[in-house]
Amino acid sequence: MNTPKPPAEHGSDGSQPWLHQRGRIIQEFGTVKQFPVALTMETRLYSCQRLNKVLADSRILHDLYKKYHWLMRGATFFQLHLLLDKHAGEQLKLIDSLAERVQTLGGVAVGDPRHVAEITTVGRPPDGVEEVPAMLSRLLEAHELILTDCHDAAARTQEMGDDGTNDLLVSDVVRTNELQAWFLAEHLVDTPLVRV
Repeated sequence: MNTPKPPAEHGSDGSQPWLHQRGRIIQEFGTVKQFPVALTMETRLYSCQRLNKVLADSRILHDLYKKYHWLMRGATFFQLHLLLDKHAGEQLKLIDSLAERVQTLGGVAVGDPRHVAEITTVGRPPDGVEEVPAMLSRLLEAHELILTDCHDAAARTQEMGDDGTNDLLVSDVVRTNELQAWFLAEHLVDTPLVRV
């Protein structure tokens, strides 16, 4: 292993940080190391692949929530501004739980946003501002994509005996996404606030 030598001007006082360091990769993405969690290597590898896909999609969904939170317009601005921020916070908790589950299984959680963009299947929205119903529809489409993937992944991980991943997907990811989708979908019902 090549340990960088401190520049001569640093002296031996140790107060100068060693900048611009690079390290060797100690675990490749897409691999799992052996952990004593009573699951086969094959099961853990499969679960990590599925979890990383859900993680990537959830990170994009979180970012869409933040974008639309900032760009919200119209008569329901205040309510939707707050709702979207609340949902973003809930997605952030899921993201952390998903990443920690990957790590618990001995895998490597997808972290870099550029890598996330390579893995996600959530469509990219326009860079500009769409009308509010279009923004909400995009969020709903992302939720449905995540839910479809989670239902399949939960069933498969259950078959493979990975109860922890199944529980996370069903109890946390599915239930949170279903609830958020319900709240959003109700904003797209065409009903007047008052009747004459």
